[in-house]
Amino acid sequence: MFKGLIGKKIGMTQIFNEHGAAIPVTLIEAGPCYVTQVRRPEKDGYSAVQLGFQEVNPKRLTGGQLGHLKRVGVPPLRYLREFRVKDPDVAEGDTVTVERFAVGERVDVIGTSKGRGFQGGVKRLGFGGGPKTHGQSDRWRAPGSRGAGSTPGRTMKGNRGPGHMGANRVTVMGLEVVLVDPERNLLAVKGGVPGPKGGLVLIRAARKN
Repeated sequence: MFKGLIGKKIGMTQIFNEHGAAIPVTLIEAGPCYVTQVRRPEKDGYSAVQLGFQEVNPKRLTGGQLGHLKRVGVPPLRYLREFRVKDPDVAEGDTVTVERFAVGERVDVIGTSKGRGFQGGVKRLGFGGGPKTHGQSDRWRAPGSRGAGSTPGRTMKGNRGPGHMGANRVTVMGLEVVLVDPERNLLAVKGGVPGPKGGLVLIRAARKN
């Protein structure tokens, strides 16, 4: 059965199980999503399901986007994402909700991590920095030497160092589904997921057991 959803991260909270233990969970407003296209190997060269999420004012979409959605009879949608599946069991125009997932299942959550801007090597890559004593004045959080001396006289390509941090596609694998609430389109997974509150996330059945 196809198991995939697009959602928005609401934030973190905790749920108490039957033994009274607190479980840290992330709440995700997942779906309802519309099946906007089903790709077949004989026509497209691969098998996938394209989902649409979050209704939007038609003025915010191009004519091509509106025509693509109107073809399958779904409302104007802001986000379109594809999920690779071997055997799609859904049809174009279908609605997919959190009811496709069950408590205790394992899922992978894909999101975009928070952007941190330009950061130094200590924060970005965990460099140890310079010595803390012996006359050190301003090298505490510096990366130090990263190359040879007069030959080649430059830093070689590919060395790690300061740079832009965050805003990357991150996949957290094997999270346990703790709560499924079809009435409010809510899904709670154990642990944290990438991205800020309100960030877009993709939820799929776990690739690894």
